[in-house]
Amino acid sequence: MNKLYPDAASALADVVKDGQTIAVGGFGLCGIPEALIAALRDSGKKNLTAISNNAGVDGFGLGQLLTTRQITKMISSYVGENKEFERQYLAGELQLEFTPQGTLAEKLRAGGAGIPAFFTKTGVGTIVAEGKEVREFDGEQYVMERALVADVSLVKAYKADKAGNLVYRKTARNFNPNVAMAGKITIVEVEQLVEIGEIDPDEVHTPGIYVHRIVVNANPEKRIEQRTVTPS
Repeated sequence: MNKLYPDAASALADVVKDGQTIAVGGFGLCGIPEALIAALRDSGKKNLTAISNNAGVDGFGLGQLLTTRQITKMISSYVGENKEFERQYLAGELQLEFTPQGTLAEKLRAGGAGIPAFFTKTGVGTIVAEGKEVREFDGEQYVMERALVADVSLVKAYKADKAGNLVYRKTARNFNPNVAMAGKITIVEVEQLVEIGEIDPDEVHTPGIYVHRIVVNANPEKRIEQRTVTPS
């Protein structure tokens, strides 16, 4: 099975549709699939639900899809760096499902593992637990959280072989492995593509069984979200 596509637009062309749930890897701007997000913007697909730790920044990352009003709902844990995100939410133009960060990671992992729901102490007694089942285990209260499964997952990895086995680089690993697991169709953007067998099995972070399509973006911008320098 040939998983390699010539560009991001062709990898998305017959997959993304209006009204889908799209999971996107990354943390801030670290490890985001830049080319795939831009191609999703250019596709013009609308009424999307986006699952992502955050929504990038104004004009970059998922922030582009907020500007074009393609996203109608965000499932996120952090919104602090995107003024358009804040504006749309406060104006009632964007639905937001706030999720504790660790819970969001586990909801994605559980979705990929075929676990429909799980119990966690995080959020008990807060608005996070409103409308959800709360159950006692060993004298402690736990809230039930449903797993997340996306129609399409967009992932950024450093390296892939042609079978789709992935290696992430340092902190860019963040949400990407869980997002890769949670997609019914997972499309990965990589900087390096190697032959099958060139990645040591012990170095594989995401097995190729989770990956359906691969796009090479050898020179991503890798914009820095918050640049801090030492005074001279």
